[in-house]
Amino acid sequence: MKKRKFTKEDKGVAGVIEALLIVALVAIVISTIQLVYIPQVMNQREADHMDEVANQFSSMKAMIDLQSMTEKDVPISSPITLGSRELPYFVTARAFGELTVLNNVGEIIVNRLHIATLTSIKYEAFNSYFVNQIYVLEGGGIIVKQPDGDPVMRVDPPITVKIATDGTIDIYFDIPVITGVPGKNSTNGYGSCFIRTNFSHNLKGDYYPISLSNLTIITDYPNAWNESLHDLLGDNFECKKQLNYVEVTPKTTKQIDLYYQKVYIYAQISPGWIE
Repeated sequence: MKKRKFTKEDKGVAGVIEALLIVALVAIVISTIQLVYIPQVMNQREADHMDEVANQFSSMKAMIDLQSMTEKDVPISSPITLGSRELPYFVTARAFGELTVLNNVGEIIVNRLHIATLTSIKYEAFNSYFVNQIYVLEGGGIIVKQPDGDPVMRVDPPITVKIATDGTIDIYFDIPVITGVPGKNSTNGYGSCFIRTNFSHNLKGDYYPISLSNLTIITDYPNAWNESLHDLLGDNFECKKQLNYVEVTPKTTKQIDLYYQKVYIYAQISPGWIE
């Protein structure tokens, strides 16, 4: 019978420990990336998406302004990116958004009389990393709202003020009245969608001067309207912000005439169109 001799060998044990250390190092690196860098990447990604939505809303307003000026029933589709996808291979969350056409969100009152209904196209973001934002096209202006601050008017409404040499003031206000189509007035998700707008008609009969003594905007965003009207109308007017409206009164005794026109725009959200 042969006698077997066993010897102590450390090479196999060292190889196993080395493999475990490599696995642990890789796990630490991946965990650091997941916990530290990925949230920063996703935060920047959602911030870039909000910038994209801002540009898309500006383009949509430009298209509606163009349709109002030309008065041609030519449908134009504007893209809106609702949200963003998650990153592959990492644990991340999607960002979602909701787009809605709202037919009645406020009023425009002149000299205590109702002259127009405020309508809007509203986008609300539901982000996972970046702060949630709301973009609203209301009364021809673009309003931006965040949870941690007052809403601001990113783009002013189509109000023009002309002061004559004798001090009299003419105010021109083209009011877009956006009408949604039932069943085609809202969508949500994380992909891209299109909102189709087309000129319907305007009320030329309303385009006559009114001696202005009081202007009231009833809105969910009085701070945004207050700052915008103060900048547009200048020192000849006093703007008072209340809980859900802004009141404008003249500070001058000169004649002030308001010319306004209501421009009706139909809007519907894809997919599919209703003629």
